[in-house]
Amino acid sequence: MPGNICDVPGVRVGHAADGEGITGCTAVLFDSPAVVGVDVRGSAPGTRETDLLDPVAWVEETHALLFTGGSAFGLAAASGVVDLLEERGVGYDTRAARIPLVPAAVIYDLAIGSTAARPDAAMGYRAAAAAESDDFPRGTAGVGTGATVGKILGMERAMKGGLGSASVQLPGGTVVAALAAVNAFGDVRDPQTGRILAGPRLEDGTPGDSLELMMDAMARFGWGESTTLGLVATNARLTKPGVTRISRMAQDGLARTVYPAHTSVDGDTVFAASVPAGDEVTAFADVVGAWGARAMQEAVLDAVRSAEPLGGVPAANGP
Repeated sequence: MPGNICDVPGVRVGHAADGEGITGCTAVLFDSPAVVGVDVRGSAPGTRETDLLDPVAWVEETHALLFTGGSAFGLAAASGVVDLLEERGVGYDTRAARIPLVPAAVIYDLAIGSTAARPDAAMGYRAAAAAESDDFPRGTAGVGTGATVGKILGMERAMKGGLGSASVQLPGGTVVAALAAVNAFGDVRDPQTGRILAGPRLEDGTPGDSLELMMDAMARFGWGESTTLGLVATNARLTKPGVTRISRMAQDGLARTVYPAHTSVDGDTVFAASVPAGDEVTAFADVVGAWGARAMQEAVLDAVRSAEPLGGVPAANGP
């Protein structure tokens, strides 16, 4: 499944990162207001403005999303995205001002690089300013800069996670695409073969099985130090309940590839966005959700396959 989330017309992606501090963020901008839903499955999430995405919430437009490192500190980067959109006159029109609506979610990457390095408003602004509707760096880029996976044996045995993307075009012109920031507690496996691509490294250097290791390593669970973030986007016109259902279905793609997923130390959060533009495209939410789960699966695999070693943490494609 080739492609990336920018194959959905009207979606733009931009990165900013601190390579020395080993953290970063990724902004997703919508050329026209998107209808967005969210599903949070992990027990240790860090989010901003996700309550606006509830199907019964009043406002039905979202102008951008931000995936960021830095744990709760990194939520400050969303203010930079808001600042850029305000400068461009983008936002929800109230009587007094246009207010950019930018939900955000974080990964915990403070255990790699510098604990003092955190995305801030300036970094968020740079990421939003760099957003383009084209291919973009993946793997160790943007929010994927400090992402790691397979942490049950400690960070000294972890491997690099990263940022991945994938897309598919369905009959009738419907495009379904996914973006995944993979910073999971568990390991990442190819569901077609069962092969562990990245996970906790055993003494011989090969990736181990987190499920097997969990039986002997329960005391090694860290507090909320992992998370996988995802976004499924489509050009089909859908309602808020529809995109919320898609976000829930897309979690299946995460669960097919991350073992175990949705743990007490993960903050797994998946968004879904309807970004209709140009010719009217309609599709059943169930169809988009089913393919969104497949695209999410491929985006997670792309994240670890594209990752490069950094901060002494090896990657699937190199030491």
